[in-house]
Amino acid sequence: MPYLAARVPPGWEVSHVDEEAEEIDWNDRPDVVGITFHTPSAYHAYDLASRFRSRGACVVMGGPHVTLMPEEARRHADVIFVGEAEGLWEKFLDGFPTGMYRRVYRQDRPVLLEGTPMARKALYHRSDFTSGVLFATRGCPHRCDFCSIIAMYGHGFRKRPIAEVAAEYGSFSGKIIIFWDDNIAADREYAKALFRSIAPYRKWWSSQASVHAARDEEFLDEAAKSGCKQLFVGLESISQSSMKEVSKGFNRVEDYVRIVERIHAHGIAVQAGIVFGFDNDTPAIFKDTLDFLEQAGVQNATFNILTPYPGTPLFKRLDAQGRIRTRDWSKFNGRSEVVFRPKQMSADDLLAGFQYANQRFYSLSSVAKRMWRSPVQLWWTLPLNLAYAASWAHAQRERTPGLDAHVPEDRQVVTV
Repeated sequence: MPYLAARVPPGWEVSHVDEEAEEIDWNDRPDVVGITFHTPSAYHAYDLASRFRSRGACVVMGGPHVTLMPEEARRHADVIFVGEAEGLWEKFLDGFPTGMYRRVYRQDRPVLLEGTPMARKALYHRSDFTSGVLFATRGCPHRCDFCSIIAMYGHGFRKRPIAEVAAEYGSFSGKIIIFWDDNIAADREYAKALFRSIAPYRKWWSSQASVHAARDEEFLDEAAKSGCKQLFVGLESISQSSMKEVSKGFNRVEDYVRIVERIHAHGIAVQAGIVFGFDNDTPAIFKDTLDFLEQAGVQNATFNILTPYPGTPLFKRLDAQGRIRTRDWSKFNGRSEVVFRPKQMSADDLLAGFQYANQRFYSLSSVAKRMWRSPVQLWWTLPLNLAYAASWAHAQRERTPGLDAHVPEDRQVVTV
């Protein structure tokens, strides 16, 4: 949203609400309200839209769920944006004062990222340990069938000019930066050049990457020298058959230990992305996965229940097989609900295994074991472990669908 706010034409007053950090001021009377959200927040977003519309605001919706389910979203908004909004957002705002705007804006060509204005920093409201968030690339060249990225960014993988990214990176006053890229290692030659460009700023950064990052020593060396302290790596599963099942066979499970070791050897911590519930997963997958993560000394992990988001190849496949259990989007959070019928275990077994994984991984004994095996970036990884442990314990006490309350759902509102 702060990037779209930077594209608002002159003459508009802009405010931004990130509901993970603040409440909506209902005393405000905006002319236009833009809302972006992921699937599990859809009903909440629709409620917000209804309330704003009843007060005379023009409600505009876009983002992941709108792009995946445009016909549904259209029933709750005055205007929707399908796909990327750059260029179309400005046209809508230019035409709004005279009523010359469309109900549906659909991006039918690749958005050029050259000249992307810097996000409006004053509109970042979260009070976490990061000092800034930006992106260098958009999309991912892979086609994993459970991932919504291929539906969101149908025009393929693209890159911003390195000089523009470096200038924005250096413009943040703080020390810790997040590259919010889907896969910072998608074009490793581009990434290496980017790392060399940002190194003089002497900041620390983290991002997401595929396993390809660890197969390139030069990539890891340049990343480390430029200030990379942690990489979120999509390992997904320790079952090779599961990786083949979802078109992610380039993840070779036999290489996982070596991948983690190579990243650690460059002083970079690993946060593993793990998904449970693939068709080849049996109840043994939970303990086997935790044994691997502890033995490999993986510093952090994010566990998810496989969730077939609407519009993805996975959803279409499971729906055709009659295995989608619900279309209540609030349950599509990957944390507290199983929304499909697993193949080799019950839904209750899958949920229990997910809970076991979180409880064991973020137990004090597991944290101590993993930190002892790989004491990489302890100042970063230990507080993150403790924060995850506290969030999980709180969620367990609540025993509600708010189980994933510590995970940002990207419910954001911009009013103009």
